[in-house]
Amino acid sequence: MAETVEVLVPGGKATAGPPIGPALGPLGINVKAVIDEINKKTAEFNGMQVPVTIDVDDKKNFTVSVGIPPTTALIMKEVGIEKGSSEPAAQYVGDLPLEAAVRIARMKFDDMLSYRLTSAVKEVVGTCVSVGVTVEGKKPKEMLAAIDAGEFDSVIGE
Repeated sequence: MAETVEVLVPGGKATAGPPIGPALGPLGINVKAVIDEINKKTAEFNGMQVPVTIDVDDKKNFTVSVGIPPTTALIMKEVGIEKGSSEPAAQYVGDLPLEAAVRIARMKFDDMLSYRLTSAVKEVVGTCVSVGVTVEGKKPKEMLAAIDAGEFDSVIGE
């Protein structure tokens, strides 16, 4: 019977400890080989939590699928901060260029509820509210209004 294990691991730094080791141990596969594969595939997401799916078939063969990190992690990496603001509505800890918001929206588009790139960009800008990050020097809610007004259609390029 095939098994699927889904975990959230630090990019490029997965270990055989929890949550991976205890989940894979009973399946009788080479845990070190799985960890090496995960670290190789997630190296580009260093410092971010990355969703990983490990499928193990009846013959003890495994495949590792790497998802895209959460939007908040992508925003924080783009801005260069370790964690979001403790008071996101009052204190801002960084500024995200709109081009970066568009890039994140394209990266996450398949996982989002949006049908249009403009809506996906607005989802990313909306996430900036909870992280405590401004966008192009504007508060996220002001940026959402500007996007709705069509001020950034050329940047979003839909």
